[in-house]
Amino acid sequence: MKLLEKYHSAPVKRKAQFKKSILLAIALFIIFLIITFSVVTHGLLDKIDQNILQIKRHTFRGLSSHILLAIDDLGLRGATATVLIVSAVLIGWKFKTFRPFNLSVLALLALNGVVGVAKLSIGRTKPRLHLDLLNTSGLSYPSGHVANALISWGLLAYLLVTYFNYRICSANLLYPLVGVVTLSVCIVSLARNTHWFSDLLGGFVLGGSILVFIVAMDRFYPSTKQVK
Repeated sequence: MKLLEKYHSAPVKRKAQFKKSILLAIALFIIFLIITFSVVTHGLLDKIDQNILQIKRHTFRGLSSHILLAIDDLGLRGATATVLIVSAVLIGWKFKTFRPFNLSVLALLALNGVVGVAKLSIGRTKPRLHLDLLNTSGLSYPSGHVANALISWGLLAYLLVTYFNYRICSANLLYPLVGVVTLSVCIVSLARNTHWFSDLLGGFVLGGSILVFIVAMDRFYPSTKQVK
């Protein structure tokens, strides 16, 4: 009886999750637009960017430099995309479904399309030049590394949580871990002076919007393979 009740309540639960996810995705995208407006008009975030730029940074060499680069690579497009696609294929093979692969491809297309268009449209220079110029050949805003880290690792965590009923694949463990990884990429970018603070904030919010939208699409269509 409990199993039957769970079966019948699942579509209702997924529909509610879909609506919440869509609203959250829209809210995050609106916040991204607000951040973008501040960037192009040199608003409040510009003062924060300039203050952070003035901070004297340590020159990293040797092992510390390699560690920072390794953390930075957690947001590298090629690396994150490869891990996500391979994992999605393995999960799909185990559960005999193309859904993980389809979601991953959709996420990567949305990531590269939306973030790419935003970068080309803004054309912001890197902080290492000590010049904050727009409409140039720069590709600083929004941060692709942060968006990559959040979307790729976030979607992978979502797939593991929804398809596996193991303790190690719990949402309470994996989702905070994704947050730690993404935050680490942000901190390393600031330490290495490769992005403005507003770049990272914009990339985080835009990446979050795309990730939540992908989750919303998954929640919209019922699944007999997922455990959550």
